[in-house]
Amino acid sequence: MRLREWQIAFESFLLDEAASAHLILGDSLIGGPTLDVGTGLAIYHNAYKARLLEVLRNDFEVIWQWMGDEEFDQLATAYIREQPSAHYSLRWLGKGFEGFIRRYLVPEQNAPLAELAALEWAFTLAFDAPAGDPLTIEGMAALAPEEWPALRVKPTPSLQWLECHFNSLAMWRSVKEQSEFPASVALEVPRVCLIWRNELICNYRSLEAPEVAALNGLFNHGWNFAELCAELAVTYGEGAPLQAVTWLKQWVQDGLLERLER
Repeated sequence: MRLREWQIAFESFLLDEAASAHLILGDSLIGGPTLDVGTGLAIYHNAYKARLLEVLRNDFEVIWQWMGDEEFDQLATAYIREQPSAHYSLRWLGKGFEGFIRRYLVPEQNAPLAELAALEWAFTLAFDAPAGDPLTIEGMAALAPEEWPALRVKPTPSLQWLECHFNSLAMWRSVKEQSEFPASVALEVPRVCLIWRNELICNYRSLEAPEVAALNGLFNHGWNFAELCAELAVTYGEGAPLQAVTWLKQWVQDGLLERLER
């Protein structure tokens, strides 16, 4: 058997739920005095599945806490069966977990659980994202006065934007703080949550509606600083420039923004 054929046969065995090894694969292996070929292959088969479940438990720790071992493993096993690992890195194993939950569970169950999956995956994406080139307070101070009106920004690569309709953030926080796990409840008003990495630390923050509108204008409508001030004037009047500068300073200190060059 050629090496490539052996590798394909071994992969097929690992992915086979019945754990039935190809005869040629079994014939290519030699058992030992304390471990026969069949037992050795079974250990590999079980260890592979256990490793995949371990990865999903780590990536979706809050869902695991909420569902418990048995129900989570059933859900995760069904996910792995539908979407087996297709990347050389297990880091991407949970990429489709949110979408799977929405398809697999009835609507009454899937909405809060899928949102929690999206939140946990957002932290993973934020942590692994490139550092980018965030604006700094020193860089802002170096801007000439004539540069400010046309200043445009974009989000740093790690910034994740999630609209929460449930208390997913409170559930996530309870697990990280090892406090009492709350029941899932729908929020009276949806809240936007930002998740991002500043240096080596992941951060999160919920936003009020005016700040959401301001960031949405900068990121999705291409507002420059002058246009931001003009939009804020509708609500803040003469205080619009001060509010714009206050938010801009906060966003820069948090490491949320990069300068968008022309």
